[in-house]
Amino acid sequence: MPMQRFDYIPPAALRSPRVPGLTIEQKRRDALASIEDMNRAIFKEERIINTFDREDLLILEARLENQPAGFKIGYRESPHTFYSAKGGVMPAFRRQGIAVALLAEMMRIAGSADYRMLAFDTFPNLHPGMTNLALKHGFQLTKADFNATYGEYRLRFEKPLSFEHPETMGGPSVT
Repeated sequence: MPMQRFDYIPPAALRSPRVPGLTIEQKRRDALASIEDMNRAIFKEERIINTFDREDLLILEARLENQPAGFKIGYRESPHTFYSAKGGVMPAFRRQGIAVALLAEMMRIAGSADYRMLAFDTFPNLHPGMTNLALKHGFQLTKADFNATYGEYRLRFEKPLSFEHPETMGGPSVT
């Protein structure tokens, strides 16, 4: 019996769950103290990204009941692609939808700035949750290679951006 073929077209929009008490705020480069603290706690390293001197730099901080819960940083990779460079959620706040809310907000902002694609790289052996999030929410695996710096395999995921209005995203309040 021949194998059946299933064509799958992922949804363009990422639906963010409602998380009571969650706010996401854009931060300036000179106001990174809480993000530096979270980066050390989550990734056990001082370096957040290689350089903050990036076009269309976007720094998001998630707070749950006014406590720092997670962050996401991205920037222009090309005229049509916005790159999510780094993000994480504090261990005490995981599995509550915060990573999805941060990603959805980044996608909303990038889409409203006329980017057509959001991309990110992840190391599945170091951070399996990002691979799961990508596959669950319709990202396409576009590249796999070995990163000698980290001594790990790296996966690249991409997803077309939609141009929905913020009120249809169903995410947290953003200030």
